[in-house]
Amino acid sequence: MVADLPLFIDPFLLFNSKKKYKQLHDDIIKHLVFLKEKSTSQTIDTGALKAWYVFKEVEQNWLGFSVSGNKGSALGLDFGRALNENLHKIFSEFGQEKVTKGSHLEKLCLIKDGVGKDNISDFATNLVKGFLLDYTQTLAQKHIAESLREKFRVQRVRFNYDTETWEEATFYLPKFKNDFVILMPKELLTKDETWINKKDLFEDFDRIPSAIADDELRHKVNNYFLGRIPRDPKKKKEPTKQEKAAAAFATIQEFPELIDYYIKSKEESGDLAESISSEKVAFSQKFYINNVQQFIAGLQNKSFYASAQNSQEEAKKKIEILKEYIENNDGCKLFYHNGQRIKGEKYLQLLFGLVCHESSIFDTNREVNNGRGPVISKFQKEMRTNRWWSLSWQATKNLNKIYKSKLRFTKKPTKQCPLSK
Repeated sequence: MVADLPLFIDPFLLFNSKKKYKQLHDDIIKHLVFLKEKSTSQTIDTGALKAWYVFKEVEQNWLGFSVSGNKGSALGLDFGRALNENLHKIFSEFGQEKVTKGSHLEKLCLIKDGVGKDNISDFATNLVKGFLLDYTQTLAQKHIAESLREKFRVQRVRFNYDTETWEEATFYLPKFKNDFVILMPKELLTKDETWINKKDLFEDFDRIPSAIADDELRHKVNNYFLGRIPRDPKKKKEPTKQEKAAAAFATIQEFPELIDYYIKSKEESGDLAESISSEKVAFSQKFYINNVQQFIAGLQNKSFYASAQNSQEEAKKKIEILKEYIENNDGCKLFYHNGQRIKGEKYLQLLFGLVCHESSIFDTNREVNNGRGPVISKFQKEMRTNRWWSLSWQATKNLNKIYKSKLRFTKKPTKQCPLSK
């Protein structure tokens, strides 16, 4: 295992599960109701925030957005404060909804800035951690050799509502290095966005009023929304996406109950969430596992993973092999899916880490200045040598600005990737 895969738990998939995982969603809501009662009945000090509202990242599932290893950010005090402040505002009817079929944690990320899909997923993962540990232990006993398993004492497994504290438990789990591994059911995972998300809320906002049964409320919402869209009769221009989003945001602030109608529309199309998430998980398995394994096998035949005497010689050799393999040996297929080129810096960083993991005795880093520069690779054996070579993975007109030392290759015809259009 090298790095997190960019997948995460979508709480809606738990909610929409016919039977199998529905109880897990109920458990999440039970804890939120507990927190809401605390937030509305007493002052929550820092100690209470840390005990009830703050959670560590469950890094042992190897899912998330870390491009190196599995260390991500935890749900710290900022998240805890946001949750405490909004439980009696946004979730004033939490557990007693009148519009939607159920309660949804994702409601928090629709209103509060800085609360994203990773926060929602981490929160959900912590609250179903006991189930995931039981699930992993059962699978490991059936399918994983005993030599690859070990006894672990795990903290914060389940919440005891009588003592209002987290309980520990012991499990026999798969081990990797000095830690345990948590296995995840694919049916719970998605990629890119949770089914209930802020992007869809604003982009599909003009469809929400039509779902409101109350004629008077529907008229008020439409009138307020249209009144917030700037229009110039002389120019006869359609409002921009940004102008519509600003008008939608203002309307939601005026009529916060619209959030429930948006969620209701998402509930009604819940089966589509399952099929889309299944496709995204299948893509991730093919792209990050199958394709990368084929790419590595091809590089092994080209001696890419052989070491050299010094970092300069090794970097030059590896870049030459990589360039040749991508341009003339169908290595470009790694960067395409369904005929479309994969775009995005985070995906290239992750691919680089998966391909180059332990490929060198030298330091291999994805970016200039250890993560504060553009997407490149760096090979360096000793910091005092201050010599490193970089390979750009981006299309840019200003490569010289990021190169401290640039490799020059003789020009020759290269094959066009068979997958490009």
